[in-house]
Amino acid sequence: MNKPVPPSDHDPIASAAALFAADAHPANAAVPPIFQTSLFTFDNYADMADVYAGRSHRLIYSRGDNPTVMEFERIMAALDGAEKARAFSSGMGAIAATVLAFVSAGERIVTIRHVYSDAYRMFELILSRFGVTVDYVDGSDQEAIAAALPGAKLLYLENPSSMVFELQDIAALARLARAQGIVSVLDNSWATPLFQRPIVHGVDLVIHAASKYLGGHSDTVAGVVSGSTEHIDAINSRTYPYLGAKLSPLEAWLLLRGLRTLTLRLPQHMRSGLAIAENLRNHADVQRVLHPVYSNHPGKATLNGYSGLFSFEVTEAIEVPSFVNALRLFRLGVSWGGPESLVVPALAPLQLPKANCFARFGVSPRLIRLHIGLEDPDMLWADLQQALACARG
Repeated sequence: MNKPVPPSDHDPIASAAALFAADAHPANAAVPPIFQTSLFTFDNYADMADVYAGRSHRLIYSRGDNPTVMEFERIMAALDGAEKARAFSSGMGAIAATVLAFVSAGERIVTIRHVYSDAYRMFELILSRFGVTVDYVDGSDQEAIAAALPGAKLLYLENPSSMVFELQDIAALARLARAQGIVSVLDNSWATPLFQRPIVHGVDLVIHAASKYLGGHSDTVAGVVSGSTEHIDAINSRTYPYLGAKLSPLEAWLLLRGLRTLTLRLPQHMRSGLAIAENLRNHADVQRVLHPVYSNHPGKATLNGYSGLFSFEVTEAIEVPSFVNALRLFRLGVSWGGPESLVVPALAPLQLPKANCFARFGVSPRLIRLHIGLEDPDMLWADLQQALACARG
């Protein structure tokens, strides 16, 4: 297959499309084939012995490498501006394998206070068993991060953060981490490589919940991490083969399908999302809209665009459950990134890291998260308007 030219920061959408335009597949197929096989056989004993002795390399078993999965990894590494990538069966699989590859018992992680809820649960419920401690810091406060970093093993970021969409100056924080030999990791699921390329700004490893915009059809659960050959090889040798979170060939093929339309889908999510956000901002029953477009934080500088995921806070006149139940086009669901529009209130327990998170993490119980899908934005706005009217107490 042809080696792709890495995307340019000046036009990430056009260069991402070029990755597929220049590609070639067996038998000149328009799309890559699915290698739906669990294993790969050897011609003779000597061939097998050479592979296991490290004298030659070839595919052995699809829990390790598979051609369809490797094609997805190749494309993702190029999109992220990385040397290498490793795909997983879920975003949490990617998070767990990455964190466990670089953090040992008794060590410490620094992360943001609004980190993804299941990453939080992994830190608190799993890593705590091995004496790993985690500091949750306001990621928008560079001085607070700098004060927490000394002695840490890993810096774990999201730009923007989950639920409240706070920004971090990822270039500055990556420099702080690298100066102390701390591995930096950033969950880039919200922006995708089209709208933010953290590796270009010094972050060591970038994680994507590929179930979201990369897949784009709400039919695949997957994750991927990109970075230097050294860092990905560390994940491959320390955790990937043993945690079992391998990506299936079929799901890798679905992700490749999704990537082919990413450059068309994501700008539409952005346009519709910005229109809805502005309408909400001007609505009498909306107290505030939490969207990076309205931020003046330096972390905004690394964003080339915005996805369709953001939150807003309603006034006390709105009963949140009534609002959610009155929606007709928005569906109540915890994921995002597909063609359908979704709503999740902060009151929903799946989105709460702890029962006291409202007070501890500054999340309002009147906060509601929206994913703006690919439906007509005027119809979506009409739906939100009628639901707000129905929910007025």
